[in-house]
Amino acid sequence: MIHLPLVRQGPLRALGLRLVMACSLVLLAVGVIYADRGGYRDVNEDGLTLLDCFYYAVVSLSTTGYGDITPQTQSARLVNVLFITPARVLFLIILVGTTLEVLTDQYRKGLRVSRWRRKLKDHVIICGYGTKGRAAVAALLETGYDKSRIVIVENREGGVRQAAASGFVVIEGDATRSSVLNEADVKNAKSVIIATDRDEASVLITLTVRQLTAGQVRIIAAVREQENAALLKQSGAHHVIVSSSTAGRLLGLTTTAPPLIDVVEDLLTPGQGMALAMRSAERAEVGRNPRELLTLVVALIRRGKVLPLGGEQAVTIETGDLLVYIRDDETVSNEVSV
Repeated sequence: MIHLPLVRQGPLRALGLRLVMACSLVLLAVGVIYADRGGYRDVNEDGLTLLDCFYYAVVSLSTTGYGDITPQTQSARLVNVLFITPARVLFLIILVGTTLEVLTDQYRKGLRVSRWRRKLKDHVIICGYGTKGRAAVAALLETGYDKSRIVIVENREGGVRQAAASGFVVIEGDATRSSVLNEADVKNAKSVIIATDRDEASVLITLTVRQLTAGQVRIIAAVREQENAALLKQSGAHHVIVSSSTAGRLLGLTTTAPPLIDVVEDLLTPGQGMALAMRSAERAEVGRNPRELLTLVVALIRRGKVLPLGGEQAVTIETGDLLVYIRDDETVSNEVSV
């Protein structure tokens, strides 16, 4: 099931509001009729009780009109002309409006889904909207990624509500199923981020994505245990993040070298001084050593592989290389943060 960002009140609330309006109108009509009950004639000739007034109001507003109770005096007929007839029209509008609301809700939703699918391309699919999934989404948004190009796949009801309330398109279902991933248009996605809470689920999702996309979509997966990282690589994941190992290393740094953890957090947190950034090598930089540049280059990526900059062998920049460097996070540029 596809959950688009909410732009209006839910159908249940709309139905409840219309029901309250209809009941209020009936009660108002009963009050008016009961106040002038002496001007009406009942076939039993015993006068109108409160129940008779309810009966007359309901059959009049619903246009049933059995004729067993009729207005006789001029004042009662005037009330029918000036109040009961307009109230009858308003009551029908409420009923018809409610029916149309129910009948057209699914059509409008289908139209929005079709429009969304036409615009969807090169999007990122996030499988799992837990702690890791929310952090991945936050990182994408911090780097300027368009929210409309992020699709959440989640099977927990709480996660679905939270993602939809945050303005994301949510596919409700199990990401290990091909039908659910096809709903997210995985074949045309730019990448798939797998951020589930169970390693076995991550492996199954990776295998399913690779089967559906023939390995053409980049897969980034997170696992809890180091021993499962190799399995995910074999399953088709391009990048694997081991959460337990990474957390353990950070804990070790905090114990042995506390200032280093501050540097790492600064680099990974946008808006706090330093940040890692990546850009393509400029023409004037081709043939030069990365250490000679004004920017502090920490890595050189060539054809998808990271080249070491240390050691005795000098590394020169080639056309098409990507430079990973440390920049001032407050600098405004067209560079892409990593």
